[in-house]
Amino acid sequence: MTTSDTLSNLIGGARRDPAGPTLPLVDPRTGATTGRAVVSGPQEVDLALRTAQEAFRAFRRTTPAERQTALLRLADALEEAAEEFADAECRETGKPRRQVLDEEIPQCADQLRFFAGAARLLDGASAGEYASGHTSLVRREPVGVCAQITPWNYPLMMAVWKIAPAVAAGNTTVVKPAETTPTSTVMLAELAARFLPPGVVNVVLGDRDTGRLLTEHPVPALVSITGSTRAGVQVARAAADGLKLTHLELGGNAPAIVFADTDVESAAEGIAEAAFYNSGQDCTAASRVLVHVHVHDALLAALTRRAEALVTGLGPLNSSAQLDRVLGLLERLPDHATVHTGGYRVGERGYHLAPTVVSGLRQTDEIVQEETFAPVLTLQSFDSEAEALRLANEQPYGLAASVWTTDHSRALRVTADLDFGAVWINTHGPLTAEMPHGGFKRSGHGKDLSAHGLADYTRVKHVMSAVDGAS
Repeated sequence: MTTSDTLSNLIGGARRDPAGPTLPLVDPRTGATTGRAVVSGPQEVDLALRTAQEAFRAFRRTTPAERQTALLRLADALEEAAEEFADAECRETGKPRRQVLDEEIPQCADQLRFFAGAARLLDGASAGEYASGHTSLVRREPVGVCAQITPWNYPLMMAVWKIAPAVAAGNTTVVKPAETTPTSTVMLAELAARFLPPGVVNVVLGDRDTGRLLTEHPVPALVSITGSTRAGVQVARAAADGLKLTHLELGGNAPAIVFADTDVESAAEGIAEAAFYNSGQDCTAASRVLVHVHVHDALLAALTRRAEALVTGLGPLNSSAQLDRVLGLLERLPDHATVHTGGYRVGERGYHLAPTVVSGLRQTDEIVQEETFAPVLTLQSFDSEAEALRLANEQPYGLAASVWTTDHSRALRVTADLDFGAVWINTHGPLTAEMPHGGFKRSGHGKDLSAHGLADYTRVKHVMSAVDGAS
């Protein structure tokens, strides 16, 4: 924080505190205001993007080895400052501290190190003579200035997912974090400024209007957002006028398909972990359970027991607005639905929701079709493989799914027919830096993590040269 206890932008490696409105920063565990953050307008957005544009002129010429060194140093510095980052992350998200320290920050450091190495492994077609008297080669280049918008569920990690591949490929970036969780992103950019030239990583704070200004500005060559499908559609529309590249990692409503041959207790343990981790505020959360009729009641009972055991162990939802939205979904449940546990606010301070299990739902029900982004788990039954696939695929999202079965042939058949960008078998949720993450349909396009994520921040150029003395 600055001396005024107001979080400010980071542009060109320095804090900049524009005059104008600010927004409160609220601890969702208590509802108490812990500080304020600036709201960036047209001048601040333009300054940040012009600064990134100027820095790109030189940074695009750096070698992969130089960028690797900077990212490796950033990963080390992040680990050294883990306690400070955990303080900021927990204050604005309400996450359990051990989750941040033991799981999220180590993953962030690992992902930085992955992209540090990947920077030196960008591949391309071999040079060769494909037309008589001419030699062709393919250059893979950085796209330019990237405008990046991150969500509030994993503020630090999503900033890493954006910044690391952009920088590894030789781009510069302006990041706008979610208005409720900006502090760890500013801290990360301050660390990055110790190892990267000024203007390579910049942060502007603000609200939806700030994000719109960033997207519509003529400078960015690429706009990347992780957020809701609604926000992604708005970004895509705004970027379309400038024919900007877009990278959209959007909502999800992941089905977990449980067949009758599955060990029920094992499946319940894995699904409950994937449904309620981070209080269900995860685009890959196992929020829709599709279960064979023969094991429906047993799995329902097992999931209900696990949910009831977590009532006092989960962190809060991100904001009062998010809590109200989810409570509204639950209040509008149809008469044929049954709430077996949860469905209510926990305590009078903060934004806590009891883990919730709902059964008796139909495919057209709102809570089945819409992403809840909360510790809410729904159950639907099926009696055939074909019906399971239909229930899984007939909804607008296509980010993630899982299949629970001991039949290897069935697992391969079903995973081939599921219309989702990531599919797990007998587990749900693990991610690794080496593998791509991204969805289909209204879950967006483009990939985070992996070599595919790095390639998304590059462009391909064909260069052809006449060969001297060619006949």
